[in-house]
Amino acid sequence: MAYIDYYKILGVDKRASQDDIKKAFRKLARKYHPDLNPNDPSAKDKFQEINEANEVLSDPEKRKKYDEYGEHWKHADEFEAQKRAQQQAGGFGGFGGGGQGFSDGNGTYWYSSDGEGFSGGNAGGFSDFFESMFGHRGGRGQGSAGFRGQDFNAELRLSLRDAAQTHKQILTVNGKQVRITIPAGVADGQVIKLKGYGAEGINGGPAGDLYITFVIAEDPVFKRLGDDLYVDVEVELYTAVLGGEKLVDTLDGKVKLKIKPETQNGTKVRLKGKGFPVYKKEGQFGDLIVTYSVKIPTNLTDRQKELFRELQSMN
Repeated sequence: MAYIDYYKILGVDKRASQDDIKKAFRKLARKYHPDLNPNDPSAKDKFQEINEANEVLSDPEKRKKYDEYGEHWKHADEFEAQKRAQQQAGGFGGFGGGGQGFSDGNGTYWYSSDGEGFSGGNAGGFSDFFESMFGHRGGRGQGSAGFRGQDFNAELRLSLRDAAQTHKQILTVNGKQVRITIPAGVADGQVIKLKGYGAEGINGGPAGDLYITFVIAEDPVFKRLGDDLYVDVEVELYTAVLGGEKLVDTLDGKVKLKIKPETQNGTKVRLKGKGFPVYKKEGQFGDLIVTYSVKIPTNLTDRQKELFRELQSMN
């Protein structure tokens, strides 16, 4: 398996924070989404690379294994198990300043503390050691261990209102139907894992996982920031000046707001608990922030214009 630099794919430094990785993934996922690049056949491959890189680097445990074992990170647990088993059996301490020995049942493969691998007394690289141990290449260790199946990546597009409700959907993955329950409050770019729904394992190995990335479409009425929703509401000039009432849309229907006299353009009103549901926290919601936009009347009659002039002269 060739080495793939996931950090380079996302355009981040190896010391990047989880937040930096999340931001980079969202930016690139939108840029290379196949639906947004219908005339670019390479966009799909690029999008898959980005998803794969995010799958590893956004998971602290997988990222740690990747940083230590590179392209062999998926076999880190098997490697560590081999190492522990050999240590418990007495090991081969004292070789090359702390080297460890491991056997595949047919011969011994050496691994020293400085990261170099040895097979049958001949020096080899780190990759050769793994290939020998887990059967990636022909030789004594081939076919002796099970391999975990490949992970699958899928994308699920939702409207904002769909994302605000817990509901079920059926996905077709690799020819199989998978029924999932989507909790209310999922975010744009959020990734969830369904364990064991990837490709079947090899030689009795476990199945891979399915990673689903949610893409939330923009809503024509509401703008979402975190768990809060924002909406602009037009108010007639006369209502803004004299006060009155206004019906305002929320996710669960309309509410009637009282508008104070002399309300200024751009005034904001916060409606507690009328925002977006908080992910996996039933009964908790963000707020709805209403911004009033005062509508200036047009097509005034001569009499109306005269009244406005009178008001102007009084000031």
